[in-house]
Amino acid sequence: MMDRRHFIRLAVGGACACYAMARIPAAFAAGQAVAKIVKTDEEWKHMLTKEQYYVLREEGTERPFSSPLNEEKRTGAFACAGCGLELFSSNAKFDSGTGWPSFYQAIEGHVETKEDRTLGMARTEYHCARCGGHQGHVFEDGPKPTGLRYCNNGLALKFVPEQG
Repeated sequence: MMDRRHFIRLAVGGACACYAMARIPAAFAAGQAVAKIVKTDEEWKHMLTKEQYYVLREEGTERPFSSPLNEEKRTGAFACAGCGLELFSSNAKFDSGTGWPSFYQAIEGHVETKEDRTLGMARTEYHCARCGGHQGHVFEDGPKPTGLRYCNNGLALKFVPEQG
């Protein structure tokens, strides 16, 4: 038979466990946490072109219709040009007509977002979850099934063809 002291211990232990679980980030709890990498500005400048550095590290934007990735139709993945983390499957790519490579879905846990209030408006900026490299902005005017449009700078990506 359970006495009062035993019941209180169980209740307190359960509450502590629930509190601890609530504090674990969702991506980590789902087993999808991406290990972060940190480099100095000099290291980034050494490994990236000037244009890539401007986009990835200074949150710049390339000119529309300037990326050869707009025309990429092969099966594969689009990875961060800074660290190689795959961000999008080619299956999620679509022609948005905006002049930047566009996707309706990111690989779960591989991009992170933050609010961007530059240009006098609120937008959602997204970046690589591993290296923090700026990729672009996500908008709610994309196709089904998500209704999202991840509008990506081509300079921030590299295409990795499917092997086989």
